[in-house]
Amino acid sequence: MAPRDPHHRRAVWAWALYDWANSAFATTVMAGFFPIFFKQFWSYGADVNLSTARLGLGNALAGLLVALAAPVLGAIADRGAARKTFLARFAALGVISTALLFFVGQGQWIGAILVYTVAIVGFSGANVFYDALLPHVAPRDQLERVSAFGFAAGYLGGGLLFLINVVMLLKPAFFGLPDEAAAVRWSFLTVAVWWGGFSLLSFCGFSEPPIQADRLSPGESIRFGLVRLMTTLKQVRHYKPVFLFLLAYWFYIDGVDTIIRMAVDYGLSLGFDTKDLITALLMVQFIGFPAALLFGRLGEAWGVRRSIYLALVIYLGITLWGAFMQQRWEFFGLAAAVGLVQGGIQALSRSYFASLVPTARSAEFFGLYNMMGKFAVIIGPAMMGVVGLGARRLLLEFGAAYLTPQAAAQLATRISMASVASLFVIGGCFFFLANRALTRQSSASPGSAPDEAL
Repeated sequence: MAPRDPHHRRAVWAWALYDWANSAFATTVMAGFFPIFFKQFWSYGADVNLSTARLGLGNALAGLLVALAAPVLGAIADRGAARKTFLARFAALGVISTALLFFVGQGQWIGAILVYTVAIVGFSGANVFYDALLPHVAPRDQLERVSAFGFAAGYLGGGLLFLINVVMLLKPAFFGLPDEAAAVRWSFLTVAVWWGGFSLLSFCGFSEPPIQADRLSPGESIRFGLVRLMTTLKQVRHYKPVFLFLLAYWFYIDGVDTIIRMAVDYGLSLGFDTKDLITALLMVQFIGFPAALLFGRLGEAWGVRRSIYLALVIYLGITLWGAFMQQRWEFFGLAAAVGLVQGGIQALSRSYFASLVPTARSAEFFGLYNMMGKFAVIIGPAMMGVVGLGARRLLLEFGAAYLTPQAAAQLATRISMASVASLFVIGGCFFFLANRALTRQSSASPGSAPDEAL
């Protein structure tokens, strides 16, 4: 899973350790406890569709902030070989904000959303530079395997801390805590310590090649970043494979991230037990660990394109199944299916894009890559919230004679989930066009490298 050369192997393990570190936020906070705590503690007494809309709009706000800043920061980081520095700064922002969730009191949903938004900015902003370091720590012929190794490390690390946090939730007295609410709040602190501690170890284990460039003032750096971004956007428009893949990624990763962030809230809205939802999330983590590694091998053996198509078809089935599920066991079945493909589609998308772009400008291009992903996160959760509220209003207005308010709310929630399926269909269509454009370009100019094409 790591390169044979000792120097590269050490760099890959250190780089992957950051995924081990920050995945604690993705599991315990983003996918696990925050949606539950937000609905039952910070939004206590609110309508289920309203709390879903609040959570969706909070995720959308965070995505918008990262999306607007990422490409400019990436261009600046490329000029000064400062990807690692920016990674550390955004990670610190995320760690501190996560710790602050401990202090938000019951009913303070606005404060919870604001702190959570800053934490997501730190988490997502750091990922821009973490992804951009992939071509610098991995040999080009091992991008798929190393990318998958990073995600696998994240699933294992995030899953282990999440397991500890779940035990804290189920047995608070064993840890000297008065109740479940205290256990959740202390879990946020453990995530901050885990994320910050392992990040420091990670940063000590790898470096990036220095770039000889004149130092710029903060104002000049921002101006340089904006100019470089405009240049990149003009170039990407004329390089169809990159442009079309970014559009594809925009849509289908929206579906993936929406399911990650909204699944627990969705289950709660349908009346599933909190402990069942937590168990399902643990399944995703521990199935995702070997599955991400297997998808990396599948990408090498069967091809990255075919493997991404496979993941998209499975995700389409997951979304439609989720919209119609009725039984408790179905939620566990969906969790297993998500665990099989979630890490795979993320890892292979990252390695596919890394193979398309010039290594020397990786942070700049991964800024665009993450910008598309974060703009997608604006659409997905917000779409679920808006569709859910709109469907509920229509059902109560035209179906009041047949549906109780509770039944209307549940049906509206299912409709909001079904709407996510459209994102995988549109993303798959653009991915097909991207692959066709790449094939045509390869036939027209065989052997051209990304650096030459851009």
